Amino acid sequence: MAESTSTDVVAQSAANDVVAQDARDFGAYVRAGGWAFALKVARSVRPGGEAAGETAKISAKEFAELAGCSPERVMRYYKAWAKAADDGLVPYFEALAPGQDVELPDSDVWHSYYISRSSAASDRGTAIAAAAEAEGIRPTKALEVAENPTALRAAILADPSTAKAARAALLDRLKEDPSLQTELARDIARTDDLKKAVATETQAASRIGYVRQIVENGQVKTPAGQTIDAPAELRAEAERHLSLIDELDEDEDTGEWATDAYDTVKDLVAQTVQANPELRLQERRTKFYSSLQKATKVFEELTFDDVDDLDTIYEDDMLQRLEELQQAVGMCITALRKAAPGN
Repeated sequence: MAESTSTDVVAQSAANDVVAQDARDFGAYVRAGGWAFALKVARSVRPGGEAAGETAKISAKEFAELAGCSPERVMRYYKAWAKAADDGLVPYFEALAPGQDVELPDSDVWHSYYISRSSAASDRGTAIAAAAEAEGIRPTKALEVAENPTALRAAILADPSTAKAARAALLDRLKEDPSLQTELARDIARTDDLKKAVATETQAASRIGYVRQIVENGQVKTPAGQTIDAPAELRAEAERHLSLIDELDEDEDTGEWATDAYDTVKDLVAQTVQANPELRLQERRTKFYSSLQKATKVFEELTFDDVDDLDTIYEDDMLQRLEELQQAVGMCITALRKAAPGN
């Protein structure tokens, strides 16, 4: 019984030693992160330029075979250590011997040197890593997302906040990517719901622009198209509506607010015109002349010069409408002649 107890004590002591070693290794990794593994590579893998007989170190390929991983993975740790050595954070490979321990950098800076994916070596990976650093996140996170677009799609479909972040990023990219602009515009044009949404937002933006123009420039266009100085009351009302719109959150619908502002301003413009006899007269003149120009342009486009055989397109209704138009034009000419000075 005593012998059995002694054996149990020895076994328990050995287990405690193993557990304690695991705890120490874990603590070292928590403090140093990937540096703890990079050190093993740095002190065991032969640096470039050293022949096999010149050092006790082995090649990255041999180290990888012993570790049961790929040489590429070993070299990523090797390159991370090399970059840190260039920055003075760790000793160079030549100064390290197998089994040697050195003070390691903090784990927080590990991801600034280590790139865990081979795609990061490509131009695409380099661009993603640079963008990640600009956003203040670890490059490895961005590279992981880029390598799994299906997961990104799932997150966007399932989570509104992820979709919102993706939309913001896409809009930023559109500013510098004409090809993507064209592709997105084409997608919108081919999707009825999106076309309607774009048309609605475009109308709202146009109406807000109309109101903003009054506030910023102090002028407004009348229904007939003439530009006049906006009265103080009109400008104040436009400014009030605009301030309400500007206070809306980014994700709030501006359509109803834009319509209310636009209708209010348009009514005030009409009242301004009606209250001023001279302005009202000019409005009628401008409207008439605008209609005359439109009619002239349409009629000028109506030509038979390229028709060899009119009988192929002739319809009784065509002739009747032209005769009615001729009569209406004649009446307008007669009325204007009577109104001409000197008559």
